[in-house]
Amino acid sequence: MANDAPGVAAPVVALPHGRLRGAIVEGIAAFKSVPYGAPTGAARFLPPAPPAPWTGLRDATDYAGHAPQMGLRPPSRPELADLYGVGDSSPPSEDCLTLNVWTPAVGDGARRPVMVWLHGGAFSYGTGNGERSRGSRLCQRGDVVVVSVNHRLNILGFLDLSAVGGPDYAASGNAGMLDIVAALQWVQDNIAAFGGDPDCVTVFGESGGGGKVCTLMAMPAAKGVFHRAVVQSGGAVLLRTPARAARLTDAVLRELATDVAGLRDMPLARLLAAIGPAIRALGPAARPLLDRYPFGPVVDGTILPRQPFAPDATPLSADIPLLIGDMKDEAASFVATDDTMWFRRLDEAGLLARVTALAGDAAPRVIAAYRAANPAMNPAELLIAIRTDAEFRVRSLLVAERQAALRGAPVFMYSFEWETPVHDGRLKAPHALDVPFTFDTLDLTRAHGDREDARRLSGIMAETWIAFARTGRPSHAALPDWPAFDTASRATMVLDSACRLAHDPRPHGRTLWQELAAG
Repeated sequence: MANDAPGVAAPVVALPHGRLRGAIVEGIAAFKSVPYGAPTGAARFLPPAPPAPWTGLRDATDYAGHAPQMGLRPPSRPELADLYGVGDSSPPSEDCLTLNVWTPAVGDGARRPVMVWLHGGAFSYGTGNGERSRGSRLCQRGDVVVVSVNHRLNILGFLDLSAVGGPDYAASGNAGMLDIVAALQWVQDNIAAFGGDPDCVTVFGESGGGGKVCTLMAMPAAKGVFHRAVVQSGGAVLLRTPARAARLTDAVLRELATDVAGLRDMPLARLLAAIGPAIRALGPAARPLLDRYPFGPVVDGTILPRQPFAPDATPLSADIPLLIGDMKDEAASFVATDDTMWFRRLDEAGLLARVTALAGDAAPRVIAAYRAANPAMNPAELLIAIRTDAEFRVRSLLVAERQAALRGAPVFMYSFEWETPVHDGRLKAPHALDVPFTFDTLDLTRAHGDREDARRLSGIMAETWIAFARTGRPSHAALPDWPAFDTASRATMVLDSACRLAHDPRPHGRTLWQELAAG
């Protein structure tokens, strides 16, 4: 991307590995696809290595690539492009240990709060290069430095070969998380050159990105490289056990008819093509209710010594302030590909069958509780509410409760409830709608329906995230008083056309799913 400010000199930063030339984007200095690690193609499944130094002036004006993930993103309706905007047109590459830095100025000696974005995608797909997570708007609004990270995903980042590959592959099941730790260490070592404060780093992420944040909170290697945490629709209570990870590894090796040595040199396309069949071979029963990720971190006893939030929160991050929440209608986008759901044609038998897949014999009780709380909802709307709580909200609540129980740094909870008017309001407040609100990039999507209340809420959310990054508290003048979360008051900020504080919103879903998850 060329400078969008003709006549303004391109920003240049000198780092220990070499000099970088960036671009001016919306008045902000942008440095794209900066290497924080070496290419991984020749070192598949191994921990990240430092990047090689370069000579001369390295161009960092455009995105150079992202983690391979062909065919992994779930099918979607064309209409959802209205929510998510333009994607990442850079090519997939095993040279993907890169990050992007957005800063108001370089070389001015400032120490600005640093906000490190971890993209969503269930540890299997996604990119740090998307336009809706462009960092320039947050920089403009809050005088902060924004960093977005690319790292290994899916089979390349989380295939656990420790039991079959020997000591060299002991860390393979957590390679993608070690990439993120390496990126955060890069921030510690280099962000001052970009005007950032290495002692004030916030990690924030949505969906799988929130799961990455939760995982970092339980990793000894990440201690001290970040100081605040934001989890958006991605509470990770449980992660894979070695036994569950080993079953997926076995399925991959059977699908590819190879051993570890064969994986190292296998063509990338063939390796990626094995992901879907291997996951399907395990079947849905292979995943417990609170663990959503087939490929994802492994509780190996070393890199990840224990579960992040089960049976309680790890004391490792008791001193990390946490901002956590989710969307009122997370599941609306996940069921959108089903015409029965999209056109609200689901009948009672269909509702019972789908809730039984989630809740087993408790399905009639679940449906009755949601119908009593929402008598005007049709079966499709009830299913969206039920799946939202079962697949997302219960995790956010458990993470908030268990982190607050440490009685360390404060926890703040929110619920995003603004409903998009696009497509006759069918999507309501769905998964990932909050991302362009967070980054103040609504104009890069069509999710807001040209509504002034959406633009106002986007500004409020950006200010909220900036305030939290700066102080560890999300409060600012445009919001009501926002006390910390505890299980007595369950204070929750409702983010909507008119933001308001609520106490224990939608308690029927909370109590039901916490009971079912425990059982």
